[in-house]
Amino acid sequence: MSDTPPPRVRTRFAPSPTGMLHIGGARTALFNYLFARHHGGEFLLRIEDTDRERSTEAAIRVILDGLAWLGLETDAPPLFQSSRHARHVEVAQRMLAAGHAYRCYLTPAELAELREKAKAAGRGMRIDSPWRDRDPAEAPAGAPFAIRLRAPREGQTVVEDLVQGTVRVANAELDDMILLRSDGTPTYLHAVVVDDHDMGITHVIRGDDHLTNTFRQVQVYDAMGWQAPRFAHVPLIHGPDGAKLSKRHGAQSVTEFRDMGYLPEALCNYLLRLGWGHGDAEILSREQAVDLFDIDGVGRAPSRLDPAKLAFINAHWLRVADDGRIAGEVLALLGRHEGLLGGAEAERRVRALLGALKERAKTLLDLADAAAFLLRPLPLPMTPKAEALLTAGNRAVLRELAATLAGVAFTPEALDAALREWCAAREMKLGAVAQPLRAALTGSTASPGIEAVLVALGREESLRRIAATAQG
Repeated sequence: MSDTPPPRVRTRFAPSPTGMLHIGGARTALFNYLFARHHGGEFLLRIEDTDRERSTEAAIRVILDGLAWLGLETDAPPLFQSSRHARHVEVAQRMLAAGHAYRCYLTPAELAELREKAKAAGRGMRIDSPWRDRDPAEAPAGAPFAIRLRAPREGQTVVEDLVQGTVRVANAELDDMILLRSDGTPTYLHAVVVDDHDMGITHVIRGDDHLTNTFRQVQVYDAMGWQAPRFAHVPLIHGPDGAKLSKRHGAQSVTEFRDMGYLPEALCNYLLRLGWGHGDAEILSREQAVDLFDIDGVGRAPSRLDPAKLAFINAHWLRVADDGRIAGEVLALLGRHEGLLGGAEAERRVRALLGALKERAKTLLDLADAAAFLLRPLPLPMTPKAEALLTAGNRAVLRELAATLAGVAFTPEALDAALREWCAAREMKLGAVAQPLRAALTGSTASPGIEAVLVALGREESLRRIAATAQG
């Protein structure tokens, strides 16, 4: 038995910066992060920016900002694949020198012809290059060439996948993949193997749409005599209808969910439960997730995005989140609207009512919408139902009530007692008074408890609103 300790777990998230940070990519990053943390290992980031035409600085920033917002901290600065071109070429040249690769002089026209023949023979896009066993000296002088892997023709390539189980493919079904194109640039499949090896990646956790790539990549590991990492191919996320997630299903990117008012801890909690489970547990903190997560909990079936479940989880995290943090988020959202009160008084009002508002909200946008009345100037906009309550009789009630409220301490207990005493003295039901009062204070018929609203607005603002409404 060897005394050599097993390598420290090291995972990576390797997005291509050609667009948004997709929700599926975010889940992949989360799974890699949690697996590394659970095993006391490292989580790394590699930006696969070799597609220079489509890779943009803006997309790189979206990825970095999205990971930071989700709280998925990496253990090293990001590695940019484009910076490793020389190393990718070096490995391909080593394979060429060792006979594990060869120069392929097929022209574009010849490649097109071979593809048509392969298609007609039912071999898909498999290319059998005549240069595999042909003397390179027969090539035209100075002709461009690609470097192809000399893949095995016999037997099978087998992957013991941590999610999918044992998966295998006959080597006869795989062609000789290109390592370096004729312009000297490395292919994605080649660069990924070299980078994962050099970064010491022990576990590659990614979507199962990469599974077919893995067979080719394993052949590169074998050709170089390198130890391949363990692979775990996670089923993709589908829409609520079971179809592949697309724009017609709504939000797809981390940025979109953030802008819709979801909290990062809620989105991570929800993504964790998409394809992984621990009994009936629905709500899991980051600490609990790190403690519990392992690959054996990942299922093989695709997961379905469930907006209702996400909203439920987000509502929970809103309720337990720090009020100061959430108030800051709400005030930032409300600050985008012109004409609303700002400054310390705005913060005081929102903080005062936030606990009650959070009980009714599912997202930060819900909270901002519900809190907006606190900061609106007079005259308040009225909903049709609120307007209907402000009859001449109810306006007279509000004028009389205002005189009483002017002399009451603005605490929930004192206001509740005063309102009940005032109604009892006039043999009126509290609801008959509270609803027109709510309309005057909020412009709506729905709000947290009337005493809480009065306290949040404060004596001066409450009396101003009642007076403005009572006068008609």
